[in-house]
Amino acid sequence: MTSNTHQAAREVYQRIAANIAKIMQGQAGSTRKLLAALASGGHLLLEDFPGTGKTTLAKALARSIDARFKRIQFTPDLLPSDILGVSVFSQRDQQFHFHEGPIFTNILLADEINRASPRTQSALLEAMGESQVSVDGERRNLEDLFFVIATENPVEFRGTYPLPEAQMDRFAMRFALGYVHPDEEVVILTAQEHNHPLDELKPCASLTEVLALKRAAQDVRISAELKRYIVSLVSATRGASGVQLGASPRASIALMKAAQALALFDGLDFVTPDQIQELAVPVIAHRLMMQPQARFSGQTARGVVDEVVKSIKVPA
Repeated sequence: MTSNTHQAAREVYQRIAANIAKIMQGQAGSTRKLLAALASGGHLLLEDFPGTGKTTLAKALARSIDARFKRIQFTPDLLPSDILGVSVFSQRDQQFHFHEGPIFTNILLADEINRASPRTQSALLEAMGESQVSVDGERRNLEDLFFVIATENPVEFRGTYPLPEAQMDRFAMRFALGYVHPDEEVVILTAQEHNHPLDELKPCASLTEVLALKRAAQDVRISAELKRYIVSLVSATRGASGVQLGASPRASIALMKAAQALALFDGLDFVTPDQIQELAVPVIAHRLMMQPQARFSGQTARGVVDEVVKSIKVPA
């Protein structure tokens, strides 16, 4: 990767981050992780209480990039065909014609994904894992840039279905936005006094530039020692106390690729342990299934990953 390519990709990141910052007050860290998921080719799950800005963050990203954007509002009566598309018989030529569903886009917002049934949630599995869908026995490839941002409310809320483990594993990252500082909340009120700032947000990056950003992130170097460090972190979750199901090798891949993206954002052409440790919780924790007795005693997946990061020696 040449220094010019590196710098150009970093400038694309900075432009998008600055554009999102016009809308999202006090969420620089969340934006950084969001763009790391985008640049690494992964998908993102935002879990938080209603009204914290999950949908707004997704829309701000979509409007910052000159690309196709679709939104699906997940509801209990949503069907897989509502996501993937359906073949309709035409009386005119006596043939079936496929009508694409909203999944055929660049950025897909799956809003309140845990309000749909597990059957409908699973319609996203193939698309997120292999960038393709199979409808009526025919494989259809998705766009070169296909990025899913799913939002969910905590599963304790009424009318929600916990996401299956296989679905959770398809998300490169999961994190919460949290509540902003009161001073920043006052700024939000002022910004929305007359209209929503999203209405005036303009694209600041092209689809071609975002694809170049993804390629540049792939070219960031990572040493064999740091690859072993990543594998040590992930594999340690499989034998951790209170964990029923540890993280899979897909977690190792996601952590490596996301760390490469963060290193690029930081102006580096190689990964350091800092990027890996910053992303360990959002990349690994949601993939762990805790034992019931561990959950009842207050043990969390996040706590397990934090302990693993503290206990595994960092390569010199």
